[in-house]
Amino acid sequence: MTSILNTARQVLAVEADAVSALIERLDERFERAVEMILACQGRVVITGMGKSGLICQKIASTMASTGTPALFLHPAEGIHGDLGMLMKGDVVIAISNSGETEEISRILPVIKRMGLPLIAMTGNVRSTLGRAGDVTLDISVKEEACPLGLAPTASTTATLAMGDALAVALLERRGFREEDFALFHPGGALGKKLLLRVEDMMHSGSAIPLVRDDTLLKEALFEITSKKLGVTGVTDAEGNLVGVFTDGDLRRRIEGGFDILNAPIGTIMSANPKRILRSNLAAKALQRMEEHSITSLFVFETEESRIPVGIIHIHDLLKAGVA
Repeated sequence: MTSILNTARQVLAVEADAVSALIERLDERFERAVEMILACQGRVVITGMGKSGLICQKIASTMASTGTPALFLHPAEGIHGDLGMLMKGDVVIAISNSGETEEISRILPVIKRMGLPLIAMTGNVRSTLGRAGDVTLDISVKEEACPLGLAPTASTTATLAMGDALAVALLERRGFREEDFALFHPGGALGKKLLLRVEDMMHSGSAIPLVRDDTLLKEALFEITSKKLGVTGVTDAEGNLVGVFTDGDLRRRIEGGFDILNAPIGTIMSANPKRILRSNLAAKALQRMEEHSITSLFVFETEESRIPVGIIHIHDLLKAGVA
């Protein structure tokens, strides 16, 4: 077992060193690559064979999801017709550790004839690919983690890390925001957290539980039970929200031994209720509820507003998967 763990630790150490070595190599060539992509009027077309091809697909996917239109071109398919997907305005990123991959070398003349900017990522900057690049990024590694030195391991890890560095640098230069990211990830929990807003889920109009502050509690209970949210807001004569009363407040009052059913709710309500804006993300509403250990928030149009336009309940958020 010790031998297995030692092997695993050695693999991780070699791959970590390969990624760390890239940091010292970053220079104006990386900046030029980023500027070249930012100036691109078309798509970023990323191409590579074998294990490098798999890494290309991941880089293309990361770029596409962070605001840089990108796609993967299989070079072997490219020389049999798929080069037709290239168009004026595209930027090509070609990846080969050796820089001499036959399929990559065969599509380089077409890329050059079309006048497409070429970013080369290779472990041999003096190779055919390295010399062909308008910008060449050095992704060489001292050694592979494979003890035979055959299986691409540290080299593919370094390539992926360089691709991530490009994608994140582009993301920041574009001013890409959480909301933009959400547009490309509408499915699943991530999309719900970043896309759903309070106004999409709140109860509004006659569904908002509200009573005047001079309403007797026994009458206010009908509002709490009929709206089925376990709470009612309390307003003044102008409709401004001045407090809340929950079914939990009722239990605590009864346990205190007070005869409160005939008390005006304004005398027993909780003042200064927590609030949320309708434009806020639904995830923020859930965060606020958890922070204050409450189950609902009254919703307002602006920070200055005092008249509620809705109410949102924790059950609505959990049912929608905002968690």
